[in-house]
Amino acid sequence: MTETRVAVVTGAASGIGMATCRRLLSEGWSVVAADINEPALADLMRGLPAEWVPRVRKAVCDVSDESSVLSAVELAVSEFNALNLMVNNAGIGGAFGPITSLEAEDWDFTFKVLTAGVFYGVKHAAAAMIGAATGGSIVNIASTAGQVGGIGPHAYSAAKAAVISLTRTTAMELASERIRVNAVCPGAVGTPLLHRGDPEAYAERLRNVQPWPDACTPEDLAGVVAFLASRDSELITGAALAVDGGLLAAGPGPSFMQVLEMDAGAAGLVGINHGSTGQPAIIRRREH
Repeated sequence: MTETRVAVVTGAASGIGMATCRRLLSEGWSVVAADINEPALADLMRGLPAEWVPRVRKAVCDVSDESSVLSAVELAVSEFNALNLMVNNAGIGGAFGPITSLEAEDWDFTFKVLTAGVFYGVKHAAAAMIGAATGGSIVNIASTAGQVGGIGPHAYSAAKAAVISLTRTTAMELASERIRVNAVCPGAVGTPLLHRGDPEAYAERLRNVQPWPDACTPEDLAGVVAFLASRDSELITGAALAVDGGLLAAGPGPSFMQVLEMDAGAAGLVGINHGSTGQPAIIRRREH
């Protein structure tokens, strides 16, 4: 009899989330694909092979709203009678700009999505796993920006550092329930958000800061998530795995964002990046 394997993936409609959904489905998992961007969710479903579709349920999910995350978890249990994997991937670029110019509401919203959203996912996935006494795996998508300075904006970096800390503390608590909690920490991922339509120029800039010659792809991250969901990673918990082409090993400096042309603050801009949610970024010129 084939073992039932059920996952919830947030931020499922693009980037790492989409690649993770496709990787899990290719390995026989059933998946609740959760994302705030309903049109993008519809596009995801249309792009799946027909034989995968019966094993997918979509959930319009705003991870900044606890009840929305709970609903996605409950959908997995009600539709597939299990929850074995929770992937807390949904995120935004968040507030950016010099610390003296950041708006408190932008900072708070960044943490609401990037940190509280992960908290809600860990909380409700763990409760479902404990209730079923099945154990399970929780994977939080953090960032190398949460491990060292100079890789991301202030709010994003601080929020991802909090995700790494939460990963470690919950891994300790949930180990007795055979629930593993790990963080995956991408470096520079070659998505349209970063290469902005010119992957070759992006790859050339990346070589100035990352030892490995190839840009990390969403599929690379999906492979690591699949590993952390598998029995091959049985004794790995509380880890923050850097998937960064040696970026941290090389010791990135404060020039990282300038090299990749990501430092909006240096360009005199301030605002908030809503990522792939479908909401436009808010950008304004810094007042001196």
